[in-house]
Amino acid sequence: MSAIIELRDVHKAFGENRVLTGVSLAVEPGETFVLLGRSGSGKTVVLKLIEGLLQPDAGEVLLEGHDLHTATGKELRELRGLLGIQFQSGALFDSMNVFDNVAFPLRERRLLPTKQAIEQRVTETLAMVGLSDAAEQLPGELSGGMRTRLAFARAYGVRPQILLCDDPTAGLDPILTDAVDVALKVGKEKLAATILLVTNSLPTAFGLGDRLGLLHEGQLIEVGPPAQFRESKHPAVQAFLHDWLARRTEH
Repeated sequence: MSAIIELRDVHKAFGENRVLTGVSLAVEPGETFVLLGRSGSGKTVVLKLIEGLLQPDAGEVLLEGHDLHTATGKELRELRGLLGIQFQSGALFDSMNVFDNVAFPLRERRLLPTKQAIEQRVTETLAMVGLSDAAEQLPGELSGGMRTRLAFARAYGVRPQILLCDDPTAGLDPILTDAVDVALKVGKEKLAATILLVTNSLPTAFGLGDRLGLLHEGQLIEVGPPAQFRESKHPAVQAFLHDWLARRTEH
């Protein structure tokens, strides 16, 4: 099976700060790959390279075997059309109701031919995440868990083949983290999306990830299933796991 996302020996620096120094990764269709790493390790940089928001200094970023950074015109639009983005903050439009938040990317990207088709897609998507009864509400009127589900619904509305998630559990309490986990399962099970998830929540990573990898000093290390990652003898992996458990104990 060919990888749907592939990074080949990717390098990226910002001035003297060499963030990625030869990262290679292949994510298979339908897989959930969890990218772990300390703050500043380059996790969000990887996502931005895949989104096309950053250019690699060297190496290749491929979607369905096509180089995103040499594609132009129709090919580039088709490659970007594979993607759905779940932003860390949710990035909801507080002046729009729930329905229009989900409809916005469909309208902006002209992904469906008619107003009726958009309405049907939004209705189906809200039902998928359990927000059918909240269509007319504003984001500010929703609970935290509902806002979380709405953020995912907007990404799911475009029916992405690839979902990129930038640390959706950051700063959330256990109840809201559970809401993220449930929403991710919807994408995995109902949309069969390929998910590249940045998170530092180990319960989320171990519970949802098919494979995990740790970014450390510009390299992607110990890539493998959760059980393999948990038992890794690599010092950086052991330090990462130990520090996470220590922070949990403090709280």
